[in-house]
Amino acid sequence: MRQGLGVALATSAYGVSFGALAVAAGLDIWQTAVLSLVMFTGGSQFAFVGVIAAGGLPAAPAAIASASLLGVRNIAYGMRMSPVIGTGFWRRLGAAQFTIDESTAVSLAQTDARARTLGFWVTGVAIYIGWNISTLAGALLGDVLGDPKAYGLDAAAAAAFLALLWPRLRRRQPIAVGVAAAVVATILTPALMPGVPVLIAAVVAVIVGWFDWLGGGRPPADEPGDVPERIGLP
Repeated sequence: MRQGLGVALATSAYGVSFGALAVAAGLDIWQTAVLSLVMFTGGSQFAFVGVIAAGGLPAAPAAIASASLLGVRNIAYGMRMSPVIGTGFWRRLGAAQFTIDESTAVSLAQTDARARTLGFWVTGVAIYIGWNISTLAGALLGDVLGDPKAYGLDAAAAAAFLALLWPRLRRRQPIAVGVAAAVVATILTPALMPGVPVLIAAVVAVIVGWFDWLGGGRPPADEPGDVPERIGLP
């Protein structure tokens, strides 16, 4: 719960930036609020308003394409989290809205089944509430806040992810997976449309992790058995 609420606090703060940027891009307050309520995936939302800001309404198809490409990663998260969520139509339907980067990361950082389930729900629900509140605040106060990038709120979200990732980098193979994916994403981001570098980096991570080229050995003893894992692929 501490990890989930801590990540939620950092991520929700970043919603102020989205609200302000969305209004500056031409969306009204209610359009901005509905986008967060329905889409609820920060990367896709920022990609959408970024393209709209650059090209206006005629760029809407490109904005939708960019947001969709970034959202594809949530499908992989859904498959990964399926054993954690469990069975039941309504449970899975509710979990679909909260299956995002942060809820998946917090859940998989835990070492037993109950903690993983609790981490997922606490993080997902807390971020959903906080993100939508901060989005609305950013949209209402956009002119007062000035340039939201000046506050460095994006660094808070990145720091939260690093804090979750760091304890898992205990062997050479996971480190190689992370470095390979990060290098590919960094190189391709300036050259390709939003979403594509993330997908390519994910493919690279799968390839590097699957073959266990660095001989990571057996998974640590504290890895839970509730979710199937392969060496190098957390």
